Amino acid sequence: MTQTIASQAIGVTLPQAGVAKAPAISTSNLTKRYGALMALDALTLELECGDIFGFIGPNGAGKSTTMKILAGLLEPTSGKASVLGKPVERNGDFVRRNVGYMPDFIGVYEDLTVTEYLEFFASAYGIPRKKRRRIVGDVLELTDLKYKQDAFVDSLSRGMTQRLSLARVLVHDPPILLLDEPASGLDPRARIEIRELLKELRRLGKTILVSSHILSELGEFCNKLGIIERGKLLVAGTVEDLMMRARAHPVIAVQVVGDPEAAVRALKADPRVDQIERNGMELMVTLQDQTMHHGFLVEKLVAEGIRVHSMAPHQLKLEDVFLRLTKGIVQ
Repeated sequence: MTQTIASQAIGVTLPQAGVAKAPAISTSNLTKRYGALMALDALTLELECGDIFGFIGPNGAGKSTTMKILAGLLEPTSGKASVLGKPVERNGDFVRRNVGYMPDFIGVYEDLTVTEYLEFFASAYGIPRKKRRRIVGDVLELTDLKYKQDAFVDSLSRGMTQRLSLARVLVHDPPILLLDEPASGLDPRARIEIRELLKELRRLGKTILVSSHILSELGEFCNKLGIIERGKLLVAGTVEDLMMRARAHPVIAVQVVGDPEAAVRALKADPRVDQIERNGMELMVTLQDQTMHHGFLVEKLVAEGIRVHSMAPHQLKLEDVFLRLTKGIVQ
């Protein structure tokens, strides 16, 4: 499938060798208003070719609005959006050839089989009849839908429907994918399968903008993340960048042998310690200074006759980062 899709390059316009690459996606002060409602507030974002960008935010934050503008389905109130260096609003055909947009719901196609559904869209993208069957077969294989090729679309489970929706945006082999909540409503097994499929698409060299509420899974395959709230991009960067922004003070996980309350009393007396949270035998010790090394904690506890079982910096989860950087406000 990898070689077949890459060799067809149907409608794909990529930078030539030796030519400076334009950003895959670029927005500048992108804004969308609906009357008094600010759906998107001066979004400025740049993704390079090959980036996998996880778009994190509550419902109504502006994720879907951003994707619809980038796909050419919605006009912004102001600001600019470009795909592979070309303004979206003036290059509709170019955008349709080079962008695959997967909404959170597929729509209704009761009378079509899976194969007919994909061939219909292949035809809409202008793929010659002689190539359609082979390309559709390749896409079915990539998305593991081959055994469902003769099933009717309305008979598919939610997980299979999401796979079919993803297969549909791949038939014209676009270099850029906009995936709006691809794991929405899926059971754990189906989420894992979608995640592995997205990893495969990354290996194929696709640039992917994907929104999701399943934050821990985004961290597994996205090289960049962005948090948006009330239409405003709060922070964007690598996972490590977001961790640093969320962690105002270092947090050290400490396990002691014996009475943890004695350790709490000893550490609270040190002015370099900001606060301590106890969870069973483990203490979460927050330091005052972000640049401070935590070695003094061992010295302090040993001096008080308290044995240390283990000590290590606490690793934040993406859920922690999200909660610390957002206010929980929706439109």
